[in-house]
Amino acid sequence: MASPDTDRKRIVLSLYISGLFAVLVGIVRLLESALNAEWYRYGIEPRTVSGLYGIVTAPFLHADWEHYASNAVALLVLGAVAIYAYRVIAYNVLVWVWFLDGIGVWLLGRDSFHIGASGLVYGLASFLMFSGVLRKNRAMLAISFFVIVGYGGMIWGMMPLLEHISWEAHLFGFLSGIGLAVYYRKQGPKDDPIPDWYYEEETDEADSTNPLLPPQPPASVDPLFPQAPDIAPREVPRQRTDDDESSDDEPRIRIRYNYRRNSE
Repeated sequence: MASPDTDRKRIVLSLYISGLFAVLVGIVRLLESALNAEWYRYGIEPRTVSGLYGIVTAPFLHADWEHYASNAVALLVLGAVAIYAYRVIAYNVLVWVWFLDGIGVWLLGRDSFHIGASGLVYGLASFLMFSGVLRKNRAMLAISFFVIVGYGGMIWGMMPLLEHISWEAHLFGFLSGIGLAVYYRKQGPKDDPIPDWYYEEETDEADSTNPLLPPQPPASVDPLFPQAPDIAPREVPRQRTDDDESSDDEPRIRIRYNYRRNSE
């Protein structure tokens, strides 16, 4: 188990790395606003050669400050949680979500320019949700419930309800996170050890002391067809007959009976 000092350093490092990425995206947004430029054309334009560059650049571009703020907060929280809980795997997940989400939007997205880091947000969220459920680890499962409660409403962002929202990026990011949770389910945090009591068998004595259970018959007695207890046979003395040989120590006694018929 990690010491409190080591655990504190991991938390600070996780917040620092995810915060650094959010600040970097903010700097790009600041430059675009200061230069009064329109860099949306560097986003993903589906099924065009020039749109392939957008797979790399699109997460750095945002339409306005509100768009950036919503993604920056989510990246800071989800990125820090992923790095703290999964360490090296978190970086692999981020890179793969970045690539898979961009490819999905380029292949199947609408004919428009798709920008923003919301695909990364959806990918990290779905990875944390499903990875904790697939593992036998209580800490990872607690993180899953935290993400579900905090970001469960993100499901509406995958519906084609608003034209100005790239629901395709949300959808492919979410699906990428699920696939990566399955792929990395055997890596990362180990499962909780199985307690010793799981292997202990219940004894009849434990059942007999439970006041909620009826008394149990012995294991050798069928409760439906009880058998009579075994009784050891006893020797019955045999009466002596005339044919038995008498011994010297026991005198032989002969009794004779005479029957007489009464006359009328």
